[in-house]
Amino acid sequence: MKARFKPYRLDFKRPSGTSRGVLKTKDSWVLILEDMEARGYGECSVIRGLSPDLNYDITERIALLCEIINSVGPPSLEDPVFANMPALKFCYEMALRDLKTGGQRNLFETDFLKGKGIHINGLVWMGEPQYMIDQIKDKIEQGYSCIKIKVAAIEFHDECEVLKHIRREYDPRDIEIRLDANGGFAIDDAKEKLKRLAEFNIHSIEQPIAVQQWDQMSDLCEAQIIDIALDEELIGVTTKNKAELLEIIRPQYIILKPSLLGGFSQSQEWIDLANKVKIGWWVTSALESNIGLNAIAQWTATLNSDRPQGLGTGQLFTNNIDAPLYIKEGHLFYGDGAWSLNPI
Repeated sequence: MKARFKPYRLDFKRPSGTSRGVLKTKDSWVLILEDMEARGYGECSVIRGLSPDLNYDITERIALLCEIINSVGPPSLEDPVFANMPALKFCYEMALRDLKTGGQRNLFETDFLKGKGIHINGLVWMGEPQYMIDQIKDKIEQGYSCIKIKVAAIEFHDECEVLKHIRREYDPRDIEIRLDANGGFAIDDAKEKLKRLAEFNIHSIEQPIAVQQWDQMSDLCEAQIIDIALDEELIGVTTKNKAELLEIIRPQYIILKPSLLGGFSQSQEWIDLANKVKIGWWVTSALESNIGLNAIAQWTATLNSDRPQGLGTGQLFTNNIDAPLYIKEGHLFYGDGAWSLNPI
């Protein structure tokens, strides 16, 4: 087996706002494993201000991984080269699975590859109120029945007005609304904001307050104003502390992002623990190119969940990798189109 890599910067079609700032570009590194005629592709996808991998020189670390593969052989997923680098670990796990299954980007045997779609939510980015309303209407016209809206970056009053406008037109039985605060609410007024948001029949809110405030987050979950989903809270939590976190906070849901948690195996560990204590979950991509999105979607299909998943961000970029993935009526499909990996 031989290994090489290439940096790949994705450009947003439109600057996308979150509570952590506005995103214009997105950095990724693509790992290519070669064995005989087959090539396995993995994507190391990071988000500024969020991915632990960015505390290190990613180019240097992925170069070291390639050196190890080329000189010694493929390391295990527990090798020190992956220490505190969940995106790189997932990249390697993804590339290995692709290579071992023939290098055709068909990582798992699922009905997804045979035309069965995955129910997904439509993502609405922060911006001026009318822009957000237009996005929501557009998503609903495209057939989405579950909408995820980024909040906690513009004026709270304006966000409530957007939700009020949507609820005037769309019944909760027809359109499910999820919110994502990215930890943007202050502790002292989070509960009051949740009470205000609850007026709009919200399904759930991701990470209302910042991470590592377990007691305060537990209090919000126990209040049951709106169901709470943990997202950033899961990043960097060691195996021995996962059960403790779920036991103390007792969220209604957890969000699984393989690029931020360390891959399929680490994400599955969270699912197994959540199932034991009857905590719900769904899977979300994290701004990967179609290489990473495809891998996450195929793994998600093996989980057989009917809950809408957070997949399908590939349409955000002007220079994404061409792939047979497409969205129709609020579902992600794997079609008959071809992969085009020429940029790599």
